[in-house]
Amino acid sequence: MSERHVLVLPDRDAAEEVAGELPDLFGLAEEPQLVRDALAGEDDAEDAQWLVVVEDPDARLDPAALDALAAEYEGWLEAP
Repeated sequence: MSERHVLVLPDRDAAEEVAGELPDLFGLAEEPQLVRDALAGEDDAEDAQWLVVVEDPDARLDPAALDALAAEYEGWLEAP
């Protein structure tokens, strides 16, 4: 069963670093997708979180390992 994991990071730099590490660490077949997530009611781009979306077609990635990686950058893994 295919899964999608969403890592929430505090800024674009952190999101880009995590996205760059994921393929090597987890052997991903496709590049993670970066998505800017503006917080509700916030117009200032500085107040946006960044999401790293990881497709996991074989449901083989360890959510705890993904959460630990995000935590290194002051982020977290969004609960499914």
